[in-house]
Amino acid sequence: MGLLITGLLMWCAVHLFPSVAAGTRTSLVNKFGLGPYKACFAMLIIISIVIMVFGWRSIEPSDIYIPPAWVRHATYLLVLLTFILFVAAKRKTNIKRVLRHPQLTGLVLWSIGHLFANGDNRSLVLFIALGLWAILEMIIINRRTGAWVKPAPVPVKSDFITVFGGLILFAVLFLAHPYLTGIRLIS
Repeated sequence: MGLLITGLLMWCAVHLFPSVAAGTRTSLVNKFGLGPYKACFAMLIIISIVIMVFGWRSIEPSDIYIPPAWVRHATYLLVLLTFILFVAAKRKTNIKRVLRHPQLTGLVLWSIGHLFANGDNRSLVLFIALGLWAILEMIIINRRTGAWVKPAPVPVKSDFITVFGGLILFAVLFLAHPYLTGIRLIS
């Protein structure tokens, strides 16, 4: 469990660093440049993910609760919404007129969906931690940036493209899930 928690703490620390230590971030960017700073940031995020994956896989799962079979469908829906929101975060879309933080909101939905479907100790630690981190990140960003100014409306075509992109991403990761996590989604 220590390895999983180490990866989660590293993920949280690296992501929260720009928000809680803005002055230090600025100093590092001034000293080394934006490109090297971003490269280091990305490398630390990748390392934290690798540590989380190895940590998660190294833990013998112990059931805390057994989810009912029907929640699988709720999980699929929440994860599909997650991928739509992830795509929306990178595009001009009307979704951003409703949600200030589509990607972080998506991560919260992803965490909840996975908590619906997984009742083992390692899953609870992983999904609760990432969901709480996303909520904390939204609060910190909102405090740092102030009042939300909704973006201007965009043509509905952009929303359709966003949803289609989310569907494609969901389908690809649904099929890749057994290879990425070792867990089959279809029995």
